[in-house]
Amino acid sequence: MYDLASRDIKYLTGVGPQRASLLGKELGIYTLHDLLYYFPYKYVDRSRIYAIHEIDASMPYIQLKGEIVSFETAGEGRGRRLIAHFTDGSGFMDLVWFQGIKYLLNRYKVHKEYLVFGKPTVFNGRINIAHPDIDAAEEMQPSNLGLQPYYNTTEKMKRSMLNSHAIEKLMATVVKQIQEPMPETLSTKILQEHHLMPLTDALINLHFPKNVELLKQAQYRMKFEELFYVQLNILRYASDRMRKYRGYIFSKVGEAFNTFYSHYLPFELTGAQKRVIKEARKDMGSGKQMNRLLQGDVGSGKTLVALMCMLIAKDNGFQSCMMAPTEILAHQHFETLKGFLKDMDVHVELLTGSIKGKRRESILQGLLNGEVDILIGTHAVIEDTVEFHALGLAIIDEQHRFGVAQRARLWSKSINPPHVLVMTATPIPRTLAMTLYGDLDVSVIDELPPGRKPVATIHQYENRRAQLHDFIHEQIRSGRQAYIVFPLIQESEKIDLQNLEDGYLRIKEAFPEYNVCKVHGKMKPAEKDAQMQQFVSGEAQILVATTVIEVGVNVPNASVMIIENAERFGLSQLHQLRGRVGRGADQSYCVLVTSYKLSEETRKRIEIMVRTNDGFEIAEADLKLRGPGDLEGTQQSGVAFDLKIADLAHDGQLLQYVREIAQGIVEADPQGLLPENAVLWKQLKTLRKSNVNWSAIS
Repeated sequence: MYDLASRDIKYLTGVGPQRASLLGKELGIYTLHDLLYYFPYKYVDRSRIYAIHEIDASMPYIQLKGEIVSFETAGEGRGRRLIAHFTDGSGFMDLVWFQGIKYLLNRYKVHKEYLVFGKPTVFNGRINIAHPDIDAAEEMQPSNLGLQPYYNTTEKMKRSMLNSHAIEKLMATVVKQIQEPMPETLSTKILQEHHLMPLTDALINLHFPKNVELLKQAQYRMKFEELFYVQLNILRYASDRMRKYRGYIFSKVGEAFNTFYSHYLPFELTGAQKRVIKEARKDMGSGKQMNRLLQGDVGSGKTLVALMCMLIAKDNGFQSCMMAPTEILAHQHFETLKGFLKDMDVHVELLTGSIKGKRRESILQGLLNGEVDILIGTHAVIEDTVEFHALGLAIIDEQHRFGVAQRARLWSKSINPPHVLVMTATPIPRTLAMTLYGDLDVSVIDELPPGRKPVATIHQYENRRAQLHDFIHEQIRSGRQAYIVFPLIQESEKIDLQNLEDGYLRIKEAFPEYNVCKVHGKMKPAEKDAQMQQFVSGEAQILVATTVIEVGVNVPNASVMIIENAERFGLSQLHQLRGRVGRGADQSYCVLVTSYKLSEETRKRIEIMVRTNDGFEIAEADLKLRGPGDLEGTQQSGVAFDLKIADLAHDGQLLQYVREIAQGIVEADPQGLLPENAVLWKQLKTLRKSNVNWSAIS
């Protein structure tokens, strides 16, 4: 049989150059193989045929068998439509089309028997079906009338008569051409041990399932394969890295660590912090490169853990580097570490794009001769001019904000790759972490430091603004500060939202006795920092901002977070914004302001935020509501979620299962030499060459 992957789609009957171009541009379908792997998003049972006298407009989909008795056109210009008067002997109804009239009149004949399928509606007192699926009755055997596949198509495609039904017909043509089994993409051992349907049967039953049971088996087979190769790729990469790269051995915990622990520790470590430090110590002393992801909710004490790991590096004669995504966050880490270390003999420097001239030269010299123990910085630390004496530990904060290539440049700053600790305050659901950061060991700080009170979250409708302003006045009078966050910078014509500029003026009017500053993404960095500094120092009592303050602004005195148009934000974003308050010992509040009109999904989001402060619970809910491609960070992380059939929100157990299978294969065959696994390594190579974006994570 010819190779489907090399067979151009334009040569398939019913396609041609014009449709081929459309399929390529709109869906990325260029070959018969691409088409076969374009899976339906739902199935509709077409086993029942109704009589016209049985139907009413409340029914979702119906199927009829009968004939067209006449055609007529009605309306003018854009409102022109074609109406077919249709009967099955039990009554009459209309079939209506608003485009492609000439094509339809050539295609469908009067007094010929057709099967008609669609959603009934009522217009002018008559039942009709707009844009129905129509097939000649003699072409549709009883065996064809079962579960009908439905394919996602675009408006452009529909205008060219390439709707779901047209895709289904093209699919049927491809399936007819499969005369012999396609080459397997999984090994015989895996197929037998896990009772998986053969590839050819699975693909055919995904498009044209004979029954629900066969459809389930086909879906399971293809989900298994898709998730299995994602995990095999990650684990093979991690295994190769561990074999190739020896890590620096940090054999001791010495004077710097012990002095800090005994005399400078600002508060008793939580059990979770102790556990994470132990995990990192074990990694860094093992002789293998540490590659660990540290997840901790906002305010859980990740920076303190990072500092203690850096002190272990110093005790072993190595330097550390901490890279943050913004100057504000880098400055904040620098001040925090200096505050922790006080007068200890640990040399910490800050390097950002705005540090220039002699100051910069002095820092670069200190890094090169080993005087600087810890460097905190932004992207500036990966510039070619930055060289270290002995970089042993690299810490990356808010990992998802750096591209893969940027992170990789840090590794080249040392003879051996440094130990790596990746930190994120964006809680990542377990299934997503296994795919996004699957080659990293994961540590979680799941306790807040003592004395922190959970933030009280309140949902408020926008017509209660007077009470809200009273509440803010009360908080400021008691010495606190408030954030007010808006989703937009300029007015949008399409979306009726208050924008930041209007909001800023309104707040200034409502609070004339207080200093109000504003920050948004379009401001110049120096201007933004100056405004931010007013709020940090306490000179300004209210900060009006967009989501630029979502990560890394630490003002313990701020106890109120007002989020305007909260319905416009995702769950993870709302949680990050809420994390800006509750950083001191006082009770803090987050108020979610929305309009009355809320969709069901938005209502669920708001309810989750009011109910829980648990970032992991929120992240799991976000994954279920929005899907992985929308979650913040997944687009910048180096992994594209172009899964064709598996769903990370619902296939978590299967993901865990296939990961263990892939782990077993990598451990038994680390260099890919066993004949029984040849098909697996060959398929993995094919997938890596294809458009599946499986970049190395770290």
